[in-house]
Amino acid sequence: MMLVSPAAGGIRCFILSQFRHFSKSRLPLITTDPFHPNVNEVIDVRTLKEFKEDHIPGAVNLPVLSDLERHEVGKLYSQDSFKGRIYGAELVTKNISQMIHEYLIKKPKEYSPLVYCWRGGQRSYSVAVVMAQIGFDVYVLEKGYKTYRERVKECLNEMPGKFTYKVLSGPTGSGKTFLLSKLSALGEQVLDLEGIANHKGSVLGAEINGTQPSQKWFESQIVEKLRSFNLEKVVWVESESVRIGNVHVPQTLHKEMGKAQHFRINLPMEKRVQHILKNYPDYIENFQFTKQKLMKLKSYHSNSKLSEWISLGESGQWTQFVEAFLTEHYDPSYSLSQSKNFKSPATDIYLDSLDPEHVQSFLHTLISDPVDGALSEVKDKMSAETHDLF
Repeated sequence: MMLVSPAAGGIRCFILSQFRHFSKSRLPLITTDPFHPNVNEVIDVRTLKEFKEDHIPGAVNLPVLSDLERHEVGKLYSQDSFKGRIYGAELVTKNISQMIHEYLIKKPKEYSPLVYCWRGGQRSYSVAVVMAQIGFDVYVLEKGYKTYRERVKECLNEMPGKFTYKVLSGPTGSGKTFLLSKLSALGEQVLDLEGIANHKGSVLGAEINGTQPSQKWFESQIVEKLRSFNLEKVVWVESESVRIGNVHVPQTLHKEMGKAQHFRINLPMEKRVQHILKNYPDYIENFQFTKQKLMKLKSYHSNSKLSEWISLGESGQWTQFVEAFLTEHYDPSYSLSQSKNFKSPATDIYLDSLDPEHVQSFLHTLISDPVDGALSEVKDKMSAETHDLF
C-alpha cells in the first residue's frame, strides 16, 4: 500500500478506499486501565495545550485537532451542531492521514498502542478505528483522560502508605539534595520531589530559566515514580513543606513522610555557605532577579534588613550575604516548618564536609543500618577520621 501526503481533497476517499482491503470486524479494544500491560505505547490525541497541562507519562502527543482547530469546531458546533460535526470530521480525517504518513507508517505489525482523548471518546475512537483497520491491536481508554486522572487520585491516596520512608532533613545548604543524588547513584530508591517540582523549595528556589509543572503533571510524575519502586525497599526523600513553589505535595504522601524516620543533617556554616555558592550560581550572576525575590519578604522582615542583604549582594560580598540570609531568614523559618512536619524526634547527623569520599563512606554505612539505634556503630567506625560525625 502506498501512502501519499495529505491534501485538501481526496483524503477521506483515500482512507475509505484503503479500508476495502481490511477486515470489517476488526475494532479497537476498550479498556479502563491507563497502564494496560499489553500496551507498548500511549498516544494522547488531545491538543498540545491539553497535553502540556498533564498527560500519561511517556505518552506521545499526536493531536487530531490543534488548539485553534478545536476552538473553531467548538464555536461552529455551538451555532450549528451538524455543520460543526462535518467540519470536525474534515479536520480530523486530514490530521489522521498526516499521522499515518508521518508516524504510524514506521510502526511494525506488532505495534499495540493505547489511545486516549479528553473524555468523550470521539477524537480517540476516530484514530483507533483507523489503526485497528490497518491491523494494529489498539486500545481506547474509556472516558479518556478523566479515567486516567481518577486513577492518579486513587494511587496518591493508596500508594504512599505501602512504602517505608527515610527522610533527610536539615537547614538550607546542608546538602540534602546532594545526598539524595548520591543515594540514587548507589542504587537506592529516591523520590526527588524538588526535582519533579523544578523548584528548590524556598524563596530563592525557583529555577531562573525554568517553569514549574502544573499540579496535575506534578502528581502524575510522582505516581509514575512510585509505581517504579519496589515495595520491599526503603524510599529516601527530602523533608518538604506542603508547598514546593507553586505545587503542593499530595496530602497522603506528606502525612507518611511526617511519620517516617528522619535524619537531621548538621553541617558547619562555612560548608553550608560554600555549598550554596556552588549550587546557586544563577542567583549571583543575576542578582537583579534575586533582589526581586528578596522584596517578596517585606511582610517578614524590615526594610532595613532587606536593604542590608541587598547591599551585601550588590557589593559582591557573597559569603557574608549567604551567611546573613541563612541565619536571619532560612534557619528560623526551617525550624518552624520542621516542628510542624515531624512529630517524632530526629536522629542528628553531624557532617564535617560534603567531600565525595567523606559522603560516600557515610552513606554506605547509613544504608546498611536499618534502624537509628545502629548509628552508634557509625560513630565508632568513623570518629577517628571524621571527628564525631554523630
